[in-house]
Amino acid sequence: NEGNEYFKEKDYGRAVAAYSEGLRRRCGDAELEAVLLTNRGAAHFHLGNYRSALNDAIQAKKLKPTHLKAIIRGALCHMELRNFSEAIAWCEEGLQIDSKEKKLVEMRAKADKLKVNIKAACDLYCFFVFPLPPIQERNIKLILEPSDEEEEVSDGLAEISLDGFHSDSATGAKVHLDADGNLNWPVLFLYPEHEQTDFTVAFHENSRFIDHLMVMFAELPPWDLEKKYLPNNLELYFEDEEREEMYEVNPEHTLLQVLQHERYFVKAGTPTVLVFAKHSPFSKKYFSGKKVHRL
Repeated sequence: NEGNEYFKEKDYGRAVAAYSEGLRRRCGDAELEAVLLTNRGAAHFHLGNYRSALNDAIQAKKLKPTHLKAIIRGALCHMELRNFSEAIAWCEEGLQIDSKEKKLVEMRAKADKLKVNIKAACDLYCFFVFPLPPIQERNIKLILEPSDEEEEVSDGLAEISLDGFHSDSATGAKVHLDADGNLNWPVLFLYPEHEQTDFTVAFHENSRFIDHLMVMFAELPPWDLEKKYLPNNLELYFEDEEREEMYEVNPEHTLLQVLQHERYFVKAGTPTVLVFAKHSPFSKKYFSGKKVHRL
């Protein structure tokens, strides 16, 4: 009930925390837990955390396979993540439960059209309209053109590649100025250890990374079987691809502080941060042989 009240007030961060607290009680009622997961997924969705929202939809569907709201939310997440084939599959699964569900019928048609015309969609994505003067005033460095290799791999859609780990740029979201003259950026979080991603559609430039992590990891993600990915047990990095060097990011810093770093370059309009569990065997192996600039 608390989560629902926060949701009505569009306070989605607190809604996520409230639904997470409800789930931690482990009441044993599968239907109620499915509702809590679906509601939390909806709150994550409004925050732009599409991967977290999708994970909640997947878990809700496991608990209650006929839960139509979870299926619709999962399909919407796949649409935002440009996983059109998966969106179609989720829509078809929902339509087997209710063949007249309007949202699923419309989304199924849209996903099918976008899948067929993916090249045109990708071309449109490449035409970013940046508020360049405010970006230049902040001394933020942009790389607008994808590399030749990326064009070959993704047919025009900028793709991030890190030691064999690939993640499509999540959506066509763009950096924009809000009413107060502050920049809001789409930000991609990569979890190389598990080949997972999170996408925040509007990360305020004066927001701290730790504040987003507290929301994103209010509940352990289903892929974190070892329960290592806790907000205060995470290390953030960005990569200087030109020099092949890594820089640790202070979670207490704001997005703007990171973007203004002399070696940070915003690629394809989407700032990217790598997330690791502290002192994990994977991170030690990942950084082996690389020059790492630590805090």
